[in-house]
Amino acid sequence: MSYKSTADRFVAARRTATALPDYPGDLPATMTDAYAIQDAAMDQWHQKLVGWKIARIHPDFQAQHGERMAGPIFANSFHEYKGETLTYSLFTGGFGAVEAEFVLRIDHDADPEKTSYTEEEALRLCDGLFAGVEVAGSPFPKINELGPTVTASDFGNNFGEILGPRLLEIDSDTTLDTVSPEALKNYRSKTEIDGQTVGEGGLFVMPGGPFSALAWLAGHLAERGRPLTRGLLISTGQTTGVHAIKAGQASDITFSGIADVVIRLKTVPLTACAPEILQETT
Repeated sequence: MSYKSTADRFVAARRTATALPDYPGDLPATMTDAYAIQDAAMDQWHQKLVGWKIARIHPDFQAQHGERMAGPIFANSFHEYKGETLTYSLFTGGFGAVEAEFVLRIDHDADPEKTSYTEEEALRLCDGLFAGVEVAGSPFPKINELGPTVTASDFGNNFGEILGPRLLEIDSDTTLDTVSPEALKNYRSKTEIDGQTVGEGGLFVMPGGPFSALAWLAGHLAERGRPLTRGLLISTGQTTGVHAIKAGQASDITFSGIADVVIRLKTVPLTACAPEILQETT
C-alpha cells in the first residue's frame, strides 16, 4: 500500500478543513502499516510536537493488534487551561469528540535505545500528573468505526489537548506505592455536553492505570525512533468515555476528589484559517 499517498490526503484534508467521506486509500492491515501512515503525515505536518495520546484498543481487536495505540499532539492545537472557556474547531462532516484524561509530563529525555519499561521506570520519567482533556477529531467520520489501524493512521484521531492544573507532583520520593490505585481512588472525572452528564469515571478506568500505559508508550516510541523527551505531555487515556461532540455544542469536564477542577470548552465549525491547522511561520 502507498503510505505516503494516504498520509498526503489526510494532511491535505486537515489543512483545508475538508471532510473525507471515504478512507483515503487501502485500509491499513496492521498497526505497523498504520504507524507508517502516521509517521509519513507527521513528517509533513510542520508543527511542533508537544506530546502523545494513548488509547486502549477495543478488546475485540487486542489479540490481533495489541492493547494500546498512540497518536501525536501538536502545539497548534494545544492549550494550557487558565480558567477561560476555550474554543475548538471541528470538521464539518468529520468526527469530533471530547475525552476527560489525566496527563503525565515527562521530566527528562528517555534513553533512545531502551524499548522496554516497567511501571516504576515509567514513573521515574515524570514530574507531575495533571487534569486534561483530549479533543479528538478527524476529517474521516468513520475514524473509530473500522478498527484500530484506521484510528491510529490519522494521528490517532487527535485534534487537540488541554492541560489543566497539576494534581500530583512526582519527585524522587514518589513511588508506585504512593500512586497506587488505592492511593488515587479519589481522582474522579465527569464529562458534560450542553449541560447533560454523558460520562463519569476516574484515574484507573483504563486497565493498568496511567503508568502502565506510559511504560508501553515509552517502549513503543523508542522502537519507532521517536523516544520521549523532556517536557512532552502524555494524555493517558479516556476516563469517562469517548463522547462525540458537534460544532456549536459546549462541554464541561470536571475533575474532583483531590482538587476540584472544571475545564470548559465550546466548539465551532473548522475553517481553513483556524488556528488548529495553520502552518508554522517560523
